Amino acid sequence: MQAITVVLADDNLIVREGVRALLDRDPEVDVVGVAGDYDELVDTASSLAPQVLVTDIRMPPSFQNEGIEAAKEIRRRLPGTGVVVLSQYDEPEYAVSLLSDGAAGFAYLLKDRVADGDRLARAIREVATGGSMLDPEIVAALVTPVRGPDELAPAEEDLLRMIAEGRTVKAIAAARACPLETINGEIEALFLHLAQDATAGREGALRRLRMLQQAIVDREEQGETLSRLLPGGLVRKLREQGGQPGQTERLTVTVLMSDVRGYSGIAERTDPAALAGQLNEHRREMNAAVLSHGGTVMQYVGDAVMAVFGAPFPQADHATQALAAAAAMHERQAALDATWGAAGLSPFGLGIGLSTGEVAAALLGSEERLEYTVVGDIVNLAQRLQDLARPAGTTVVSGPTAELGNGWQFESLPAQKVKGRVMPVTAARVLGPAHATESTTIEPTSPGGARA
Repeated sequence: MQAITVVLADDNLIVREGVRALLDRDPEVDVVGVAGDYDELVDTASSLAPQVLVTDIRMPPSFQNEGIEAAKEIRRRLPGTGVVVLSQYDEPEYAVSLLSDGAAGFAYLLKDRVADGDRLARAIREVATGGSMLDPEIVAALVTPVRGPDELAPAEEDLLRMIAEGRTVKAIAAARACPLETINGEIEALFLHLAQDATAGREGALRRLRMLQQAIVDREEQGETLSRLLPGGLVRKLREQGGQPGQTERLTVTVLMSDVRGYSGIAERTDPAALAGQLNEHRREMNAAVLSHGGTVMQYVGDAVMAVFGAPFPQADHATQALAAAAAMHERQAALDATWGAAGLSPFGLGIGLSTGEVAAALLGSEERLEYTVVGDIVNLAQRLQDLARPAGTTVVSGPTAELGNGWQFESLPAQKVKGRVMPVTAARVLGPAHATESTTIEPTSPGGARA
């Protein structure tokens, strides 16, 4: 297993070396750099691009919250970098400040407990994979200051505990089997109770809870798409129009499926860390190509990409936009391949399949975990057409897609027998945008893709 690379920052040399010695005992953690102040931390991390940053809160020059600010700056420069903050302060405001932009990939631990068991090592592993971890003492500090004899009812104490643990409003509603509106009302009532009854000794705790509530709201709004695997366009649609699990709508769309040719062989001969970097760059470029033409990326499965044009919002020119997106994907991948070749990395040749027809678009899953998907025969057909897209750099489309592909040139392919279909499928290879005086005629096809 390849070790997790770490940059360690603390202005106190003794503390820094002590933590370094602790981490050196773990063969799965590799401290590749150290820093003692804000500038050195940002420069070192930007240069070494570690998987995880372990940092103190207060460092030169002002000894305020340089560690947290440096962590956020590094995350802006190197998205996905895990951050573990070590602090001697058990004030919850620091944890709230750290988590205000979202909890994924962040951990907050107290220095005097990092040697307890494998707490620090567990935190590093957690944030390296996008998880989060909050020191139990911090959670307790969020709750304890406002808990006293007869101050809160048991139900209010339970609600406060779940808020302090960082649960979203939706998760609390699911745990209590209550409507979302009910939980929102209970939270408002709880805060009003605290505000009305606050004495001088409780005002600080109430302020922390307000900060925590805002952090949770921000995290829910900013991370909702990722945490529930919903495309961004659908989130907007649900907020505007509502929707329930299992609710479906019929739409005519074009489905795009892409796959990296020879990926298994590439994976066999490529260092896993380098391969992960290539996949990340590949997905980023494919996502940009799809979004630039109004499409929605539905899911990534290893090296494969599935996208849809015409959902969640109807799109009159879904077929031509899908064709343009496929061309852009090939172009962007070719540019990546050129860069990778100079670095001695294997290229990703793409095969892309497009299929047009009617689907049922639906939210499937539970209240806490939903997936937006499109269901129908054309989804399977797009996958089969992708299999036919050879050599690398080729796009193959169904008959209905070609019929709607105004402004594009196609080469008709012989009727193909594909897995899972009784009737042969009529398909066409995309040659590129058509010139003004050129066109390719595709015989009429049935909705399933076979000749009528």
